[in-house]
Amino acid sequence: MAHKVDLRKKPYNLDDDAIAWVENTIQSMTLDEKIGQLFVNMGSERTEEYLTGVLNDYKIAAVRYNKGTASEVWEQNYILQTKSKIPLLIAANTEAGGDGAVTDGTKIGDEVKIAAANNPQYAYQMGKVAGIEAGAVGCNVSFAPIMDLSRNWRNPIIANRTWGANVEQVIELSKEYMKGIMEEGILPFAKHFPGDGIDERDHHLSFASNPMSKAEWMDSFGRIYREMAEAGLPGIMAGHIHLPRVEQEMHPDRSVDELLPASLNKTLLDELLRGELGYNGAIVTDASHMVAMTSSMSRRELLPSAIEAGCDLFLFFNDPDEDLTWMKQGYEEGLLSEERLLDALRRTLGLKAKLGLHLYEGRRQEVLPSKEEAMKRIGLPEAHELAKEVADKSITLVKAKEDGIFPVTPNHYKRILLVDVEGYKGGFGAMINAGKKRASDYLKELLEMRGHEVSIWENTEERINKLPVEQRPAAMANVYASKRKIADITNHYDLIINLVDVNSGGTTQRIIWPAAKGTPDQPFYVHEIPTILVSLQHPFALADMPQVGTYINAYDSLPVTLEALVEKLAGESEFTGVSPVDAYCGFLDTQIWRKP
Repeated sequence: MAHKVDLRKKPYNLDDDAIAWVENTIQSMTLDEKIGQLFVNMGSERTEEYLTGVLNDYKIAAVRYNKGTASEVWEQNYILQTKSKIPLLIAANTEAGGDGAVTDGTKIGDEVKIAAANNPQYAYQMGKVAGIEAGAVGCNVSFAPIMDLSRNWRNPIIANRTWGANVEQVIELSKEYMKGIMEEGILPFAKHFPGDGIDERDHHLSFASNPMSKAEWMDSFGRIYREMAEAGLPGIMAGHIHLPRVEQEMHPDRSVDELLPASLNKTLLDELLRGELGYNGAIVTDASHMVAMTSSMSRRELLPSAIEAGCDLFLFFNDPDEDLTWMKQGYEEGLLSEERLLDALRRTLGLKAKLGLHLYEGRRQEVLPSKEEAMKRIGLPEAHELAKEVADKSITLVKAKEDGIFPVTPNHYKRILLVDVEGYKGGFGAMINAGKKRASDYLKELLEMRGHEVSIWENTEERINKLPVEQRPAAMANVYASKRKIADITNHYDLIINLVDVNSGGTTQRIIWPAAKGTPDQPFYVHEIPTILVSLQHPFALADMPQVGTYINAYDSLPVTLEALVEKLAGESEFTGVSPVDAYCGFLDTQIWRKP
């Protein structure tokens, strides 16, 4: 018997009138409306014609939209909320601040950066900023915080997106974030149950698995989700992540071929999460195009199976007409039971009642603030001050074994060479960052303003690719055939700063070295010239550059971060960040530095 929702208990805490609205709404629905209320749409347009067409044709429960400016998103959400027969849940990914809701919102910092700032109040304040800016444009749900544990430095997707490796810190900061964003009327859906960061694969692109035993899991992720459930967490996102050892301990007769990711797994969602951990809230699937889900079964089967397993909302259509047909057929054929369908509807409508949306019948336009008022809440001075303060407090001097390398001043180092160190250049990270100013360009400006002479090294491969095609083979062969005098570097520069800017979004999150020999592309020169390594995104660059004596994690390349970095390099500000992860990546060699 599946666990049924109790709308009188947390996280809902509904009164008789709100529960009556939930039940009456369900009773008034047609079957097509009930099926539609299982889906979260991602819109492809913002026109009124498109948006109203989606509402009328597909009768969706919720939206997680593509970002736009605050003005564009307000207009979109006003149409959605005023034209929908049943009020909508409108979600954004405010993992790092209000920039997850609107492009002109304020990014405070990815979760690992907040954790490194070493003050739980920053998580609360980030939640407040996210709530203010997302709520201004009509959002009422966020797919955050991320409660994964970053314990595998090879993991390519959550290295900088979660609070860190420590269970207590993840619980504390998640509670603070939840408190801040809920005070602004946004319901958080924490992710990614049953726990990412242990495997080294990205469930967007591949099978993903959490290999913990049940005892290990209950002491870590189980504790996180239990305590968050007790604290009133309204929503959870079920990841497409397997938990094979736990499932086999719970069902020893189950074969390997029967094991499924959490988003499709009744054992993990109903028996473990809702049963053993006592979670009473709503569950949404992670995005349904991800390979770790689609590799499990046919789409025709996985649609109703996700809801039957315990998910209440199905994230994103592939083709809406096809998906709605298959979900309905799954119900009619018994893959999705009446009991589970009704329970899913109660949980979703219960969240809408918790938000008070049922109180706005006949005046739905009042759900959003006026557009004029909404625009005033985006990019407030106090939000920018918070981003600046977090940048200052979070930058972490991980490895400091080269005596006398600081301060970085013109008297000490007049000539500085900046070397961009990159990884996989495709994926979502590359698309998001396309056209943006490079961190090295801005850092060059900041250092030159202080009197340094700064050069940026041009990648050897990129330089060769600029040559006529017929000249490239010879130039490439010459890379391997020739070496350079050490003096070619030491006579021209006083300090080299390697800037690691490796995007997530590929199958790996690693440095990819260019074809080079004897050039500054690769830091072979750490005993020839003072060298500083700065990672601007993920905190694990030391694994690929263990030879350096000075390593800094800056966590991002926001202007406020680079400005704070320059002050710290110059000795004008202390390094106060505390790494929430093992930045040495479990290796002995990353800790080594041979002093001259």
